Amino acid sequence: MSVVIIGGHDRMVSQYKKICKNYKCKAKVFTQMSACLDKQIGRPDLLVLFTNTVSHKMIRCALDEVDASQTEIVRCHTSSGSALTEILACRCEGCTC
Repeated sequence: MSVVIIGGHDRMVSQYKKICKNYKCKAKVFTQMSACLDKQIGRPDLLVLFTNTVSHKMIRCALDEVDASQTEIVRCHTSSGSALTEILACRCEGCTC
């Protein structure tokens, strides 16, 4: 499963990737708006938006690039490691959260 994380804290990037690796997911993490963000997102299976720590412009850019019929979009207000763990546990282990 491929995961793209938009937002979060810069110092948490390695922890986000480690959590995704524990669930056997490939992760791309974007905490800052880059010039070519729209070309880097690709077609993930899951898009996680940490809405508390991201600009509206970055959210719009990410949502414009993904195909909503092929990508599950999850919005989460907190950008903690435990929030990401809960999201991935529900998506990867098949619970109905």
